[in-house]
Amino acid sequence: MKLGTEGARILSLLALLAVIAVGFHIASGGLFLTPRNIYNLVVQTSVVAIMATGMTFVIVTRNIDLSVGSSLGLIGMVIALVQIKWLPGDAAWNWPLSILAGLACGALIGAWNGLWVAYARVPSFVVTLGGLLIFRGMAFETAQGRTLAPFQDGYLVFGGGIQGAIGESASWMVGLVGVALYAVTQVVAHLRAARMSRNEPVRRRVLKVLAVLLVMGAFVWIMNAYNLPRSDIGRGIPVPALVLIAIVLMMEWIGRATTFGRHSYAIGGGMEASRLVGINTRKTVFFVYVLMGVLAAVAAVIATARLNAGTSSTGELLELSVIAAAVIGGVSLSGGRGSVAAAVIGALVIQSLDSGMVLVGASSSMRMIAIGLILTIAVFADNQFAREAKE
Repeated sequence: MKLGTEGARILSLLALLAVIAVGFHIASGGLFLTPRNIYNLVVQTSVVAIMATGMTFVIVTRNIDLSVGSSLGLIGMVIALVQIKWLPGDAAWNWPLSILAGLACGALIGAWNGLWVAYARVPSFVVTLGGLLIFRGMAFETAQGRTLAPFQDGYLVFGGGIQGAIGESASWMVGLVGVALYAVTQVVAHLRAARMSRNEPVRRRVLKVLAVLLVMGAFVWIMNAYNLPRSDIGRGIPVPALVLIAIVLMMEWIGRATTFGRHSYAIGGGMEASRLVGINTRKTVFFVYVLMGVLAAVAAVIATARLNAGTSSTGELLELSVIAAAVIGGVSLSGGRGSVAAAVIGALVIQSLDSGMVLVGASSSMRMIAIGLILTIAVFADNQFAREAKE
């Protein structure tokens, strides 16, 4: 059974992830592959992975966004300011309105970057490097460097803490529904392909469904195995993981089934050629940055809810992890090629390295060295792949 380029890359990333997990499990004396660590790993990965899905589209269009970490910090401070300082603390609609304010702030940040890159034609590196400084400074000025806390209980659910999971029964239900929906999509795809006389073997589709069933079952079992404090009740799937899954499905759909997604990949393949065939390249790039800003806002909700505080330093250097996740996932820096799903696995690889090195007592500087080496090797591999493809 032959695999496409994307499938082969995802399998290689999963193999790398397995090697990292087993290696750190042995090195840490059996701490890495415990339900507690995996639960925390999933929650920690969610912030980077959500933004990596947006960074995939940015890089696919041959651009970059160095401001995402600072954007997250500013948006988090705006959410904290609205929820803690501006709105009544006992109002049930307090935290939903603060989230809407954060999403609006993210869209405005994305529009700012998009206007400069798409319409003013300033290089994205320069625009977003400026944004990195501007938005971080604005995050500080929002509350003069003070920490704003605490948030409402309803908001803290998004952080994946004690109350931030859906429980055992609901987790099994979500898992079964997810597998069932995937099976339906495979049946629909099979029938559509049959009508076009280019059908994929039934055995291959059955194996895909069984693989998803196995992975989902293992995931839910591990999440349920991590109990609430002083009880035998499993936490279940954390809310940040559900948000991440929803974002990944949405971004995969945008990339594969919408005109906007197809135009984004076409622009990365050739800006001038895309313009000549009638694609509004400026509008597409503009909305790619708006989408990136909105996803930074979603990540800001999870990050601030997890901390239960808004601080001007939230998200510092996070842009490096987000870009690294996309590149490690195979998003080509030359544009036109990349996978949302693979970028998410890239984020998991980075967070697994970071978590594993913490467990074995490595310093923060050694963790940075390891991630930097992985990123360099990933870019080298991407260049080799591009060179072989041209030949």
